[in-house]
Amino acid sequence: MSDHSYILPGATGDWEVVMGLEIHAQVVSNAKLFSGAATAFGAAPNTQVSLVDAAMPGMLPVINSHVVEQAVRTGLGLNAQINLMSRFDRKNYFYPDLPQGYQISQFQFPIVGEGEIECERDDGSRFTVGIERLHLEQDAGKSIHDLDPNSTYVDLNRSGVALMEIVSRPHIRSPEEASAYVAKLRTILRYLGTCGGDMEKGQLRADVNVSVCRPGQYEKFRETGDFSHLGTRCEIKNVNSLRFIRQAIEYEAQRQIDIIEDGGKIDQETRLFDANTGVTRSMRSKEEAHDYRYFPDPDLLPLELQQSFVDEIKAGLPELPDQKRARLVSELGLSDYDAAVLSADKDRADYYEIVAEGRDAKLASSWVNNELYGRLNKEGLDITDSPVSATQLGGLIALISDDTISGKIAKDVFEILWSEGGDPARIVDEKGLKQVTDTGAIEAVIDQLIAENPDQAAQVKEKPKTMGWFVGQVMKAMQGKANPQAVNEILRKKLLG
Repeated sequence: MSDHSYILPGATGDWEVVMGLEIHAQVVSNAKLFSGAATAFGAAPNTQVSLVDAAMPGMLPVINSHVVEQAVRTGLGLNAQINLMSRFDRKNYFYPDLPQGYQISQFQFPIVGEGEIECERDDGSRFTVGIERLHLEQDAGKSIHDLDPNSTYVDLNRSGVALMEIVSRPHIRSPEEASAYVAKLRTILRYLGTCGGDMEKGQLRADVNVSVCRPGQYEKFRETGDFSHLGTRCEIKNVNSLRFIRQAIEYEAQRQIDIIEDGGKIDQETRLFDANTGVTRSMRSKEEAHDYRYFPDPDLLPLELQQSFVDEIKAGLPELPDQKRARLVSELGLSDYDAAVLSADKDRADYYEIVAEGRDAKLASSWVNNELYGRLNKEGLDITDSPVSATQLGGLIALISDDTISGKIAKDVFEILWSEGGDPARIVDEKGLKQVTDTGAIEAVIDQLIAENPDQAAQVKEKPKTMGWFVGQVMKAMQGKANPQAVNEILRKKLLG
């Protein structure tokens, strides 16, 4: 059995968990999938609704070509098959925030077929998740239940917004793998510029399919493709954070085990995760495809793409996270860990590349990952809101690299940049923070200290580690401006011979 198996002990023996995820990713586009209505987040309720989105009689959908391009770009970023012919279908169901009484989606013929994503666990080990398909569909509106105790309000701003539904294979084996998969997928989408990935704003939502089986059954499924080796799955709808994904899986897996071991059976159903209580609860029995009465949308022709269109998009793909990580290691000499941390977030990677350009790449990495992010996390800020720009931090690193200031003084300058802004070089000049590299001046201070502390000086020969006391005294006497390397070299020469 794999070292990474997620085993849950039960009263009658061990159990394993199997998961597949359906990710709904909102497409970055100024207009909806079949109308020209705006898509910006935060608008007043029902102010971004066209007659098409409100399902007024006689309104015909018109495909948004930019959304098609975004779906193809995403498919290519997932190493997936692009289908040159796809079709839109009507998925029929009633819901108060679905004004048409159906959703325009893709069923038998999706725009993107099979692909895969390589993901990474917390310990650095990697695993691959197969992608079954990516299809385009409309989002529904939003029902609001907390404005009135007796009424439900409906906001149709989201109705008709373009979604990519990205369906994984059931290749995910633990809560940790599930969150790692979603995090990696979100990173790829943000690099591609096809989805903003902000889960709090609903730009990325996960439906998590969970089932449990006895150890060894999953391997049989992988060998045969026969789903009967896996348990009955339940789908947890619209989970909107990585932490909640992990919590929902842990609770749901244990719930299923308890039912089976008590002699019950799992009903295939759709469930909701309650973030306040940490439990899942039944929402409705799980519909099968025939329950939706899919049929080709009569208002839309099949979508036919030219291979040249796909090739052109492929040629314009940006550097993706795994490629960037490899380049940061091979060209800039970063450790795999530092490269992984930097490349995992597009904004951090973009910031770092500006800081490091033409400068010491390892020093830049240390400052971005440690000093900058330490402070951002402490203040609860995102890197896009950093008071210190990448250009300012790059200027600070240049001053450390050419020995204008020491690393210690750099931290003081960083504080000034954070609270007051300004140009690092000018701050160093105006505040007289330049490092003293004049060995004569340093030597004079050291000679005086040795003369005033002969016993301490003699002790250094017996215990070289006690030289640290002299280093501290020199730095104190020179207000931290002495070049530490020069101080150590001169002290070594004078005290150890």
